[in-house]
Amino acid sequence: MCDDDVLFFNWEITLGVLYVVATPIGNLGDITDRARRILSEVDLIAAEDTRHTGKLLAHLNIRTRLVTYHDHNELSTSRSIVEQLKAGENIALVSDAGTPLIADPGFRLVRLATDEGIEVVPIPGPSALITALSVAGLPSDRFTFYGFLPAKHKALMDFLNDLTGETGTLIFYETPHRIVKTIAALELVFGAERHLVLARELTKTFEQIVRKPIGEIKRQIEAEEIVIKGEFVLLLQGQDEIVAPLDEERLLKELIKELPLRKAAEIAARLTGKSKNELYKIALLLKENN
Repeated sequence: MCDDDVLFFNWEITLGVLYVVATPIGNLGDITDRARRILSEVDLIAAEDTRHTGKLLAHLNIRTRLVTYHDHNELSTSRSIVEQLKAGENIALVSDAGTPLIADPGFRLVRLATDEGIEVVPIPGPSALITALSVAGLPSDRFTFYGFLPAKHKALMDFLNDLTGETGTLIFYETPHRIVKTIAALELVFGAERHLVLARELTKTFEQIVRKPIGEIKRQIEAEEIVIKGEFVLLLQGQDEIVAPLDEERLLKELIKELPLRKAAEIAARLTGKSKNELYKIALLLKENN
């Protein structure tokens, strides 16, 4: 080769692939063959809790490198992961359990990756909300998933009151330390007779699925017939398309037990369509007569 000859190399790098991988919500036997293969073949796994995912990988005899990816570092880590994908690495995103992005971090990473032209491939599998819905015995042709409910009482009540007219099945996640207050709030807003399904510890040894009116589930919790442990999925029957008129006096009697008069009148007005001022006057009389 003479000095004037120039040797060219093609340094173009093929972009990596981001795999969004569903993992078991309890029973490790629910891992799919495809998920197992992807987790073993990728260069890196982004996990919500590396210790938790590490146990799954040990069970599967997989030694793929792990990096932490959770709510508190989602923005900065998303950028880092995308740079690695652009450098040609294949990366899997997993949550602690179930399908990533369903009430778990990952949205920013998927959006950033797609914005950069990176292929994002779903590896489907378990999901707690779909698992619960499949056995709830509630209408499944139309449902809405709301994730975790607000923690503070006022925000919770306002949120639930906005849902009173929903006719499809409503699905929520809840934690053990908030489940008692949430059931009480559901009873207050939707009434003791509205049908509720409580699913706990799905696919695990102590799985429990209760299909009862809200008031009966509240009683069972108080009687410790329902164990307050593990993650909960709550599925609430939607409002009937044709609803009998509400008895505003009975409604106000229940509301003023928990709420200030003006707030009780406001909620009653929203549910009945009656005048808030008139309902406030009724609530005031009820309060004085008690």
